[in-house]
Amino acid sequence: MNYEIVVGLEVHCQLNTESKAFCSCSAKFGKSANTNVCPVCLALPGALPVLNARVVEDAVKLGLATNCSIARHSILARKNYFYPDLPKGYQISQYEEPICGEGLVHIDTDEGRKEIRLVRIHIEEDAGKSIHDIGDDTYIDVNRCGVPLLEIVSYPDMRTSKEASAYLQKIRQIVKYLGVSDGNMEEGSLRCDANVSVRLVGATEYGTRTEIKNMNSFKNVEKAIEYEAKRHIEVIEGGGTIIQETRLWDADKLETRSMRGKEFAHDYRYFPDPDLVPVLVDDGMLHRMQQELPEFPEDRAARFVSEYGIPAYDAGVITVERELADYFEQTLKISGDAKASSNWVMGEVMRTLKEKYLDIAEFAISAERLGSLISLINGGAISNTIAKQVFEIMQTDEAAPEAIVEREGLAQVSDTGAIEDAIREILDANASQVEKYRSGKPQLFGFFVGQCMQKMKGKANPQVVNEILKKLLDS
Repeated sequence: MNYEIVVGLEVHCQLNTESKAFCSCSAKFGKSANTNVCPVCLALPGALPVLNARVVEDAVKLGLATNCSIARHSILARKNYFYPDLPKGYQISQYEEPICGEGLVHIDTDEGRKEIRLVRIHIEEDAGKSIHDIGDDTYIDVNRCGVPLLEIVSYPDMRTSKEASAYLQKIRQIVKYLGVSDGNMEEGSLRCDANVSVRLVGATEYGTRTEIKNMNSFKNVEKAIEYEAKRHIEVIEGGGTIIQETRLWDADKLETRSMRGKEFAHDYRYFPDPDLVPVLVDDGMLHRMQQELPEFPEDRAARFVSEYGIPAYDAGVITVERELADYFEQTLKISGDAKASSNWVMGEVMRTLKEKYLDIAEFAISAERLGSLISLINGGAISNTIAKQVFEIMQTDEAAPEAIVEREGLAQVSDTGAIEDAIREILDANASQVEKYRSGKPQLFGFFVGQCMQKMKGKANPQVVNEILKKLLDS
């Protein structure tokens, strides 16, 4: 029998606000355990929460970016459950009246573009963290309590693990373009729970779903979904019944295991938080958030093609990350050469970032300095080969590329006399290859060019080399 996978994702996006959702404690990641806390975080008697206005603004931005309807009136509720890392015994969240209603995003699949519908986006606070890897005991760090999250809940519109991964990457791209989150999955800024079920191809009823937690990479999301779908099929074909439950993904063993029975909404006993007033979004805020929306990747890529004339492929690669697209445009302003700028960004820059595990914001070579380096090439001051040497030096040397070229004696040689002398020496030393070239092996031309560039330590002007070499070989 042929089955299809049915997947819906619940994505928790940690906002990059300075302070937490309902108090003034720092929301920064990586602080010593239990230092970013206050009476509100710890739910001490008499402590009252106050909503961070930035959280509301970020929620509205994300809602607008994902084609959601924005609720002018929404309610913050208490989601009640008991867990060691939840001091209050409840989370402040939204349920019946979320700030963002039905929306959609587009993903690219092997079959073309596909719509993934959103049920809602709502505000909630994070819980703390249980630490199990210090001796035999479990420790609790409540630094994360109260850190603001937006939960993005999709409909079960995905049919493969690849689609789920593409959707998650799309959400990450959107929140990073908006600047509301760094989208770092390893640090938990972006976390994903997957609801997975299977059904026969052509069926309209959904199967019993299980929820998978603890996936901290796109690859793990794919692997966990594939494993769980296979497990469902094996259980069904073996005559068993799928139990609706929450399962934990074990990335070391590449398997899921039962964690607890799946809760339903009524298990949480939602009710409006009596300490918090309703969230109101007026016309002024809505208009302001619309004005603050960035140019998104698809639009930006299309503009790069039409305005700068670079290939669609280049534009697509460069605009995946907002900061990289900004870097390209700043480079272009200095170099004046769009194609050369895109080549350097896609080539040497992205290679270096990957090798050194850097973000573009951490890269030592500013866009302005890269633009100047490209200008030196286009102006004939250095060759591409020498430019790559200068590029390497620039990563540890803050000097302008012009100063490095002068200091290191790397200026391109365009002296026709010096180049001709070098070529004549090479031709004299390779008489047999010259004869073969003249006998009908034009591919040897590249050999002679390489010999000349090697002799002149890469500093010869390639155009001049080609012109003189051809003249001498054909004479």
